[in-house]
Amino acid sequence: MFFLLRNIARYAAQKLASDPRAREKAAKVARVVVDEARHIARREDKARAAGRALRRAMNKLQGDR
Repeated sequence: MFFLLRNIARYAAQKLASDPRAREKAAKVARVVVDEARHIARREDKARAAGRALRRAMNKLQGDR
């Protein structure tokens, strides 16, 4: 399983390195992830904050928002 994940990560890194649009998109996604992590870290109930962040991400992927 780890071998498969490592190959997927390597493919993604190569794709990002070769495509300027993909690098730009990855940078935007990284900023969003960092903002969510900061939001979770500031909360007293970190598990609940993480669950809400996951729910927001799932809704966004499903196209609800």
